[in-house]
Amino acid sequence: MRPVTKIATGFVFAFGALRFNGFDLLLDPVGWGLCASGLAQLQRSVDDPFGRARTFAIVMVCVSFGPMFASVVPWNYPLMVFPVKHVIGLANTAGALIAVWLSVDAIIRRIRPCGDTSRAALLDVLRWAVVGLGTLGILAGYGYANLGLVPLIAWFAAIAALIVVLYRSARLPYLSPIWEPMAS
Repeated sequence: MRPVTKIATGFVFAFGALRFNGFDLLLDPVGWGLCASGLAQLQRSVDDPFGRARTFAIVMVCVSFGPMFASVVPWNYPLMVFPVKHVIGLANTAGALIAVWLSVDAIIRRIRPCGDTSRAALLDVLRWAVVGLGTLGILAGYGYANLGLVPLIAWFAAIAALIVVLYRSARLPYLSPIWEPMAS
């Protein structure tokens, strides 16, 4: 599987939900693991953008286990557990948005010097839409704004469009693991 295809499939697992008896069959840790694998294939050096994004995707593998275990807490559990559930949920959501930002930023940094500025600009707009609308969703979830369903629908459309653009970009030669930049 191509590296960018792994990243896009990882986003499908991380942000998608296929529930069976209340259990999400699309495990978030598997999605972040796929992202980390694809980012590792594109990494050239320790300090390049793919390396930073890969590190954060690995962190998200660990963080995304939290909501899986927090969801099994019964409703009559002691009140002290609920703040912990909120912190775990906030860390998972904020971490996911940061991981998307870093992953797409690394891809944009690889695409832009190769002259594909329109695709880089599209990915940049989608990155801003996903992270901006996700941040609005976090604030609305804590009661800071009553935005209704419009931001949720727009966020879903933005993440779906981002995933589609990533799948369509997977075959670009400069997003393959064997591509090397031309010497100047």
